[in-house]
Amino acid sequence: MLDLKRVLAAAPRKPDGTPLEELLTPWGEALLQGEESPEPLHPHPQFARDSFVCLEGMWDYAIVDAPEAATARRDVPAPATWDGTIRVPFSPEAPLSGVGRQLQPRQLLWYRLRTACPAVGAGQRLILHFEAVDWACRCIVNGCEVGGHTGGYMPFSFDITEEAATGGAQLEVQLCVWDPSDSGVQLRGKQRLQRGGIWYTAQSGIWQTPWLEAVPNVHLRQARILPDPDGEMLQIIATANAPSEVPLQVRVFADGGLVAEGQATATEPFPALLQKEREFDQAISVAVPVSRPRLWSPDDPFLYQLELTLGTDRVRSYCAFRTVAVQAGADGLPRFFLNHQPLFIRGVLDQGYWPDGLMTAPSTEAMTHDITAMKDAGFNLLRKHIKVEQDRWYYLCDKLGMLVWQDMVSGGGPLSPWHSSYKPTLFRNSWTTKADTAPRDWRHLSADSADYRAEWLATCVLTVRYLENHPSVVIWGLFNEGWGQFDARAATEIVEFIDPTRPIDATSGWYDQGVGHFFSVHNYFRPQEVFRQPAPRRAFVVSEFGGISFPVPGHCALKTQYGYGTAHSPEEFAVALREALSQMDALEAEGLAGFVYTQLSDVEEETNGLLTYDRRVNKMDAGAPDAARS
Repeated sequence: MLDLKRVLAAAPRKPDGTPLEELLTPWGEALLQGEESPEPLHPHPQFARDSFVCLEGMWDYAIVDAPEAATARRDVPAPATWDGTIRVPFSPEAPLSGVGRQLQPRQLLWYRLRTACPAVGAGQRLILHFEAVDWACRCIVNGCEVGGHTGGYMPFSFDITEEAATGGAQLEVQLCVWDPSDSGVQLRGKQRLQRGGIWYTAQSGIWQTPWLEAVPNVHLRQARILPDPDGEMLQIIATANAPSEVPLQVRVFADGGLVAEGQATATEPFPALLQKEREFDQAISVAVPVSRPRLWSPDDPFLYQLELTLGTDRVRSYCAFRTVAVQAGADGLPRFFLNHQPLFIRGVLDQGYWPDGLMTAPSTEAMTHDITAMKDAGFNLLRKHIKVEQDRWYYLCDKLGMLVWQDMVSGGGPLSPWHSSYKPTLFRNSWTTKADTAPRDWRHLSADSADYRAEWLATCVLTVRYLENHPSVVIWGLFNEGWGQFDARAATEIVEFIDPTRPIDATSGWYDQGVGHFFSVHNYFRPQEVFRQPAPRRAFVVSEFGGISFPVPGHCALKTQYGYGTAHSPEEFAVALREALSQMDALEAEGLAGFVYTQLSDVEEETNGLLTYDRRVNKMDAGAPDAARS
């Protein structure tokens, strides 16, 4: 039976614009106090060369009014004067940036960095990398435009060898950014210019690490890492701008010792699942036998170290051997399997937001804290919610043994309150009866923009390719609660073609289309049970539930709170949480394959986290207010 009292208490409220209380995480506080941080981790630990130059730090910035910003960004000149400095990679809206300004849709955000140009030897190229910029940008180096990029969540790079040479020992990088936020239809996740409830402060610009890298003229561009534990084989399929006769050598290490090696030269035809950046790119496939590989799991997150060598180019990487699938368990019911053994998913929803950095974690240590806190509490999976995280985060999950359920990022037009919230909340039968293939359906689900649909499909493909080498990533989530949903069947077929090794949650929450590997529901307002599902039978998961609000005084961003039911003391919260998790554990015997509890931390008005927004209080500890970490 629907709990109407709980529904009414959780009804969306109109944002009132109340300023957020300033909250700092321990790592943000240390950054502002100038404490030295450890040596920066490579932005891509799975594709790392020995030397790189991190460009995090203070850049010049300017926010410029531009009524026609969408087109002006392509050719408007840099400003004559600058507003001040910004701490990169934090967005201007994030407190750690030192700016504290909200970029508007009719404004442009300019960046400028003047720095020493790294030494580039004969036979080398200089590559400028941006891990993520929200949303559209163009880049200028030493006065010469080197390219642009559109999309807020994927990494991109520019070869700036010739442009850098014109500046002698100095390098000047300028970046012009336009971000329409939720006034547009582009992918944006939980960001809104008018935050409130389940929607968070919009951010813009550079929000992940920029960096420089010198590479040989002949070098590796990317590598697909395909471990096969059952076949005791590791296959590497690499892209390189190399003559066909240059071999790729692969060496595999475990516990510091060499366990296997192999080499091969370019193959034809070029595999469709690799990105061919240049006409002269070559594809090289190397198969290396690995006898009796040690399997990766949350209990034993064992990583093999790899060394890929192509001519003078040497890349450090790693891999893990594991299998994931959805198949029938001993009771005949569909279950999630890891390494051919059933594993009950005990997950937590992870928004990836921080009070001082917004979508940017204050440090690697901060990301490690979140992962280990959830693992110590007995959870084995994080559902990265409607956000693609920086590559370092996935490396930490690989290293620490935390499974990842990866959502795709949503966007599109304004949400219909009826179709996105009220109808599925009140009428459970709507979860399996609404289609998503016609223009009328797309209008209901905020997906009627052709530009949005094209960007969603392109970014979905790029996300799978970007993250497919990470052993921690075990599930792809495509659409959430109908938001921006369109033709989930076709999307599922595309992802299955790109990556046949991972199960797919096609529609998390509602508006199921009978595809994918899960019947995935959100249940905040009804008694927990294993619901009957339409054919074909898939693994049943409650991919969101719980959300018990417990505001801890002194650790809240707002005086108002949002959640699904409220606890008024640490003891009351502990009892409610224990009961909620115990109910889910008991349903495993009835066919539940797993659950995802809402959520890892408080976020702005939401106070339904297991940790406070500033990460200083773990609410799962008895006497939580006395357990503050500083």
